[in-house]
Amino acid sequence: MSLPRFALRSALFAIAAAGLAPATAQMAGKPVTVGGAPMYPTKDIIDNAVNSKDHTTLVAAVKAAGLVDTLKSAGPFTVFAPTNAAFAKLPAGTVETLLKPENKATLTGILTYHVVPGRVSAADLVGQIKAGGGSATLTTVQGGTLTASLMGKTVMLTDAKGGTAHVTIADVGQSNGVIHVIDGVVQP
Repeated sequence: MSLPRFALRSALFAIAAAGLAPATAQMAGKPVTVGGAPMYPTKDIIDNAVNSKDHTTLVAAVKAAGLVDTLKSAGPFTVFAPTNAAFAKLPAGTVETLLKPENKATLTGILTYHVVPGRVSAADLVGQIKAGGGSATLTTVQGGTLTASLMGKTVMLTDAKGGTAHVTIADVGQSNGVIHVIDGVVQP
């Protein structure tokens, strides 16, 4: 029995050393708090996200793009979830423009660029980066690619336009995937 415990500790140490301390409280069966709300691993991505006060812009965008049913489906999905502060970094008027019905296709493209098929944990991501000699290419649901790398101990995502975002909270488990909170909006 000590081998599995040792292996688990080693894996957690490796993740923590890479600056991606997982939501260990959630792994222990306790909800992680994101945006002042508990994130329950038994709830889906949408049911958790709607409770985070840090993700109201993202939730509004998902609704405007008509992606609620998709993100409530079985998945699994890995979502790189920008905070309200991340959206606020965009040029003035960008969010309001994207939320207009006539811009639904553009909004959908941006949002699905934040989603990777499957469940990619922090350990998986760090492993891919190390195996790739310092970077990993992630193919998004939108069809584009994101490049993940380590900036010190932080995972950094670089988008197709050269913009970057950093993972601030990793491994927030959902019933249909995992969320990694990011501090920027990546764009295809």
